[in-house]
Amino acid sequence: MTDWQQYQPPPNLLIFKTNIKTKKAIRQIKAVLDAHQYITDWWVDTEDIDHVMRVEINRPISESDIIKLVREQGMTCTPLAT
Repeated sequence: MTDWQQYQPPPNLLIFKTNIKTKKAIRQIKAVLDAHQYITDWWVDTEDIDHVMRVEINRPISESDIIKLVREQGMTCTPLAT
């Protein structure tokens, strides 16, 4: 197994598979994620087949809390196994 296959994200980074494919969709969730007090940064790779969203947090927050925020905006979000 190579180093990249053994990679484990730091505990303050949550990674999700989403259906966020466009800049319009990103704008739709921006206000919600930017306003959350425990989220320090986030980004979506719209070019990736899984439209991966990475969320940096500064305090413990569950994956289900992030999923709920995204789903409330009408999008899908599931934890991506690392």
